[in-house]
Amino acid sequence: MRDYQKTLPPLWIGVAIAYYAFIAIGIAEAGLGVLLPSILSTYNLTPATVTLLFVSQISGYILAAFTSSIVSSRLGLGRMLLIAAIALTMALVIYAASPYWLIMVAAGTILGLGIGLIDAGINTYIVQDSRSANLIGSLHGFYGIGALSGPAIATTLLAIGMNWRQVYWVLAGIVSLLIVSVLGVIIYNYTPMTVKVSASNTNAWENLGRSLKTPIVLLTGLLLAVYVGTEASIGNWAYTVQSVARSTPTLIAGYSVSAYWFGLTLGRFILGYFLQRLGGVRTITMSLSLVIIGLLAWWQLPDQLISLPLIGFGLAAIFPATIWLIPQRLPDTLVPAAVSFATSVASIGAALIPTATGWIASWTSLEIIPILMLPLAVFMVGLHCWLAQHSVS
Repeated sequence: MRDYQKTLPPLWIGVAIAYYAFIAIGIAEAGLGVLLPSILSTYNLTPATVTLLFVSQISGYILAAFTSSIVSSRLGLGRMLLIAAIALTMALVIYAASPYWLIMVAAGTILGLGIGLIDAGINTYIVQDSRSANLIGSLHGFYGIGALSGPAIATTLLAIGMNWRQVYWVLAGIVSLLIVSVLGVIIYNYTPMTVKVSASNTNAWENLGRSLKTPIVLLTGLLLAVYVGTEASIGNWAYTVQSVARSTPTLIAGYSVSAYWFGLTLGRFILGYFLQRLGGVRTITMSLSLVIIGLLAWWQLPDQLISLPLIGFGLAAIFPATIWLIPQRLPDTLVPAAVSFATSVASIGAALIPTATGWIASWTSLEIIPILMLPLAVFMVGLHCWLAQHSVS
């Protein structure tokens, strides 16, 4: 037994890479919310036309949804993460350097592909390794660290006189460290991330096909898509709602968005406690209740600042707890394809729902945005109730 344990690669290497990868995608996604008004001004856009930046990411997310489990089985997780890290960094560099709006929009496809591959690959890696499955909450907590850091970094850099393009150069530099980290894993030949693993005697295409015929997989993907779309809509539009529609001072508006991500981060770091005490289903039920209360406060009490961190805290458990439940709801052979599909499809929600929100706000007013989030939360409750019937927790 002692000799066997010596042959196991150290767990902390893979966990450290996973944590930093989620910090990177958190920074890349959440930083946009603070920079959006500057992008609107630079290219003379409206809340509707700027949503092309969200729409362009969809093709990248879709590509990741249908290929991430297959690419990982063929190349190994490490090489897939290297491709994803390069794509994500490249997209941020194009954002920073592009003189034309349509080039920036086109780069959104690369951004979506990078985020989708990282999200699917890392989630599968964590939940399938028995040594790290209990870290799913803290994994998504590190996404929260990136997500609260992105707006804070952007707000601070704008406050000291940098423009939004310079901010994106800084964010690209931070994200590019993931490339160096993954290269180290590949050179070191860290087997949990470099070995090509098949989950069963069937190939990755067959497992993907089977998972797509399973209602639990499809509805899990839909729940995560609505969840991520809600999370992204609030993250992307809250600063504009607060600073433009409600005339909140820009620094306070910027840091209130960071408070939203702080609430989400805090909730994810303590998620393990609730999963152990309440189980996944009851934890999600409690979380959705908090989200609805927070959204009502954001809509009806515009001058207070507690609603955004409360919403973030409520949202915290929904994504990781849903992923945590997948191995309990499906056969082991379907888990990699199911996690890959569900997490990548979830990213489509990050593009579609903020886009639809922006168009509706353009036709009406920015104040409609808090109201629009409420039916999404109610819809998540319905999906969660259906999926709960298939949970063993």
